[in-house]
Amino acid sequence: MKTLNVSETCRVLVVDDDAGLAAGVKDFLTQQGYSVETALSGEEALSTYERHPDICVALVDLMMPLMDGLTLLAELQRRNADLPVIIMTGFATIETAVEAMRRGAEDYVTKPLDPDAVEKKVRRVVEMWRLRTRVAELQASAGKSFESLVYVSPGMQKVVERARAAAVTDVPVLLLGETGTGKEMLARAIHAASRRANGPFVPVNCAALPRELVESELFGYRKGAFTGANGDGQGMFAAAHGGTLFLDEIGEMPKEIQAKLLRVLQDKQVRPVGSAKESEVDLRIIAATNQPASELRGQKMRDDFYFRIATVIIEMPPLRSRPEDILVLSQHIAQRLTETHDREITLSRGAVELLLKYSFPGNVRELENVLQSAVAVSQEDPQTVTERDLRRLLEAAGFAEHMLKSMEPTLAMESLEKLAIERALRIANGNRSKAASLLGISRDTLYRKMKLCEVH
Repeated sequence: MKTLNVSETCRVLVVDDDAGLAAGVKDFLTQQGYSVETALSGEEALSTYERHPDICVALVDLMMPLMDGLTLLAELQRRNADLPVIIMTGFATIETAVEAMRRGAEDYVTKPLDPDAVEKKVRRVVEMWRLRTRVAELQASAGKSFESLVYVSPGMQKVVERARAAAVTDVPVLLLGETGTGKEMLARAIHAASRRANGPFVPVNCAALPRELVESELFGYRKGAFTGANGDGQGMFAAAHGGTLFLDEIGEMPKEIQAKLLRVLQDKQVRPVGSAKESEVDLRIIAATNQPASELRGQKMRDDFYFRIATVIIEMPPLRSRPEDILVLSQHIAQRLTETHDREITLSRGAVELLLKYSFPGNVRELENVLQSAVAVSQEDPQTVTERDLRRLLEAAGFAEHMLKSMEPTLAMESLEKLAIERALRIANGNRSKAASLLGISRDTLYRKMKLCEVH
């Protein structure tokens, strides 16, 4: 099947054995801004289509010698099942129209042709083609943007699938999850997979904004608006114009500011503090909070504001609920530390088993910090992080023994590793390079582990 880029010209193919009619349709559509090719037979139409891969709609006469319109319809669909075909017929009966539509025609027009009716149908089909093409492009880019996320667990797979679907829309997204689960990383992946990928990604920590300066920080200000405003200041909304504004810890946003944010989201207009003039803003909102949704509505947020920013809700699972990801994340972090420190970093069996038992109240961020600290205190080359190294760090940080899970892992380390590899291969549809990327390891390491774990 041919793949078309939305940036390419969308060309119209007009097929009719009446040369005068074909020329007339071409002239009219050309005046409307379309690029048009004509063909006087089915055979010529197929040849023309092969020469012009940017043809995105075909107007085909039903009654032609040698190859009629229905036969040509079938041939075009065999070359591109997504190509819309509009049938032109002088036989305006229900039977011919229904038969053409049943065989896959997008629409039909009757002769004598009404130029305005033809252009209206062509315009609708072209707009639908552009929309489908754009969605396909965004979905393809979404696959690439989410490759930076390291996971193999079913829980995270569902999260990424939902995020991919949200990325190709422009609706607000609310990310829920404990601190350190990776909400900002997911927000960045959504932005990178969206139509706004070339625009800015502006993160804002709502909890860190001084209450008296929230409005000026978000909406900007004019010189003299308040003491210390010695010049104009650009707000976060203006900075995110054309891109994505990420509002982290949204539950800490004062309710009086929520009302003003709601108005900005509805009107797409922002008024800087001290200004009587509004300016247009075009951006997408992704918000995040470590608080449960039940505590946001009514308590932390106005209902109208909550429903506005929570069009799509995605909840990040805590690390302790997905042990397979603890394993692959540890391997990924160790490999990254190897590159950073220019010396080989590995994890002992005991170290991995301790990580699998630990409850990780700080989630992925804590896992990363613990491993970085373990590497920082040693200068050995190569270095193996041991269970003793990790236990010392956890105890030094004030974490009591009861914070470790009392029960043994439900699966042994070898079983978890095998399970992680099998799931990564399943997610990657058997592509070993992509599976290695999901696991955060090199392809050679994947092959070695597949052999050790007897994964075929």
